Parts: sequence; structure tokens; C-alpha cells
Amino acid sequence: MTSDSVRMTAQELRASVSLATLFALRMFGLFLILPVFAVHARGLPGGESATLVGLALGVYGLAQALLHLPFGIASDRFGRKPVIVAGLVLFALGSFMAASADSVWGVVVGRAVQGAGAISAAITAFIADSTRESQRTKAMAMVGGSIGLTFALSLVAAPALYAWIGMDGLFEATGVLALAAILLTVYVVPAAPKAAPFDGEPRGRTRLLDVALEPDLMRLNLGILVLHCVQMAMFVVVPRWLVERAGLPLAEHWKLYLGVLLLSFVAMLPALFWGERRGHLRVVFLGAIALLAAVALGLAAQPPGLVAMGGLLFAFFTGFNILEASLPSLVSRIAPPDAKGAALGIYNTTQALGLFAGGALGGWLQSRWGGGTVFAMCALLLVVWLAAAAGHRRWPAARGAGRQAVGARG
Repeated sequence: MTSDSVRMTAQELRASVSLATLFALRMFGLFLILPVFAVHARGLPGGESATLVGLALGVYGLAQALLHLPFGIASDRFGRKPVIVAGLVLFALGSFMAASADSVWGVVVGRAVQGAGAISAAITAFIADSTRESQRTKAMAMVGGSIGLTFALSLVAAPALYAWIGMDGLFEATGVLALAAILLTVYVVPAAPKAAPFDGEPRGRTRLLDVALEPDLMRLNLGILVLHCVQMAMFVVVPRWLVERAGLPLAEHWKLYLGVLLLSFVAMLPALFWGERRGHLRVVFLGAIALLAAVALGLAAQPPGLVAMGGLLFAFFTGFNILEASLPSLVSRIAPPDAKGAALGIYNTTQALGLFAGGALGGWLQSRWGGGTVFAMCALLLVVWLAAAAGHRRWPAARGAGRQAVGARG
């Protein structure tokens, strides 16, 4: 194996980094309001309804779920960049609509328009266009890492930004970032390579239904749905609990998030490196799911005090970041070579469904039975995922020894 086959070219690196940055900017608009909106909404008409607050958090994901595949198909027909730019325009428009809203219902509408810019499938297809098979896992891992990093940044930055510029300012900043992402798309993201000339052989022989029903891909799709459902549901409750149970003012939340997030990244990296290099990703992956389930059970017990909440959040972020980086990498490795775009489109759709379901269910359960019930639901979902993931068949082997086998199966 030559050194060229294990290294990204400059063009591949530029495409991967710039497209992962686009993905991160889009997700930032989703994550930025999570730590503060549940508290802020109390001062808005409709904010007394936890169900409506959950809808405002989750409707973004519903719009994404409905439009990921249509946007992906459009990008095949009209090109990746035009579709990405159109999606970012919608995202910016929704951000400015939410900024001008004077009720929770207005925020719901703005968030829905934000979500209508469903460019995830187009971006992941663009990455597949721009990288060789040997480099695609690295590129997809960059996307997963960018999501985890964006989530971490939003939790740290949002409380401080909210205290400085308010909720309207947060939405306006998100809109400005979307406009900046358009410039990034046009001027920094390299053009997609031209498709190879048609040689008369049939292409795309793997059917969409076969991709959707492939057992290991189904397990991974279930995983991203549960992971983001749990994430959204938790942050319907956590900001209020930090204020009410831990006595931490909203403007001070960033200090807790910063500390536990930095520690979680330190804890995450050795586990991921060990799993990848030694061929033990299965142990790390399943262990991260079990850790999240334990965190959810711990929160369901409604622990009092800042130390207990901080410890549980540290454990949550450690497991979440491991899984967020691993899931898209695994999808890209095992998807059929001629249907990676379809597999990633389905993956992004289920991710968006999880975001919507988590916000909606979290708000509904909290409004009727309290925050402890939300975390009990999260624990149950994670246990179901753990049981499903235990049946996953194709795990990467140790580097070097298993590289050829992984390539043959992917």
C-alpha cells in the first residue's frame, strides 16, 4: 500500500474541511438555542406550554426530515453547490424570522423555515464526490467531529451570548453565519469532480429499498435517531434544572458547560483512538451507549446540587461525542459503493426525525409528568438502541491488519 493511498490530497483535505465547516454552521443554528430557549420562552406568549416549547426546539428536525431526500435528489440533478446555496438562503431567512418573532408560535415558524434548508444529504454527497474510497471515512469522521464540536461550542457560548445580545441577537447571529456560509460555499469549497464518462454499463444497481433495509445500516440509523432524540429531550429539561435544582443562574451556565466539555473531549479521544487502532470500536461504541443510558437513569432520579449535575453532564458529553464521531464513519464504511449518497440521505433523515421527536416528546412528557419522566424515556430508548447495536456485524478491524477487509466489505 503506497503512502498516497493513506493520505488525503490537498484537494480532498480542502473539500473535506470546508464541507465539514458548512455542516457545522448549519447545526450551530439548531444547537445554539438549546441551552437557553426553555428558560427564555417563559417571557413569551405561549411560553408557559412545555409542549409548545418542545415543538419550537424540534420542528427544525421535522422540516429537515421531510426535505433531506428531495434536496439530495435535487443536488444530483442541478449540482451540489446550487442546492447548498439555496438551502443556506432558507436557513438565513428562517433565522431572521425567528429573531423578529414575538411569541413562541413565531419562533416555531422561523425554526421550520430554518429546517427547510435541508442540505445535509447534499453536503455528504459532495464529500463522497470529492474523496477517494480510501479517504471517505476520514472525511465523514470530520463531519461527525464537527457536529460534536459545534454542540459543545453552542453550549458554552449560548448562555454568555444570550446575556449579551438576547435571544433575538442569537437568531440574527445565526442568520449572519448562514450568509457567511454561502460565501464559503461559493469561494472556498472546490468544485465537485466531473463524473466519469458513461461506459454503457448500468449504474446505481443497488436499490434504495435495499439500502434502507440493510440490517447494519438500519441499526446505525436507529442509533442516530435515538442519540439526537435523547439530546433534544434532555435539553428541554436540563437548563431549567440547572437554575432550579442546582442554583446556577442562566448567565453562569457556560462555565459549567465549558468545564465538563473540555474534560469530556480529553476523555473521548483516548477511547476513540484505542478503539480504531486496536480493532475494539465495538467495545467503545457499545460502552458509550451504556454510559448514556446510565446518565439518563441518574438524571431520572432527579439528583440535587451542582456537583451531581456536573458529573452527569460530563459523562453524557463523553458518550455523546464518541457516538457522534463514530456513527457517520461507520455508515460510510459499510454502505454499498454505488449507494453511499442514498445511505447517507437516509441517515440524515433519521437524524432529523430524532431531533424533532426529542423536542416534541420531551416537552410533552415534561408538561404532564415532569422532567424525571423525560429522562426515564431517554434511558428506555438507549437500552433499546444498545440491544440493537449489540447485533451489529461489521466492525472495523485493527488498523493495518483489517484495512483490506474493511475496504472489501465497504
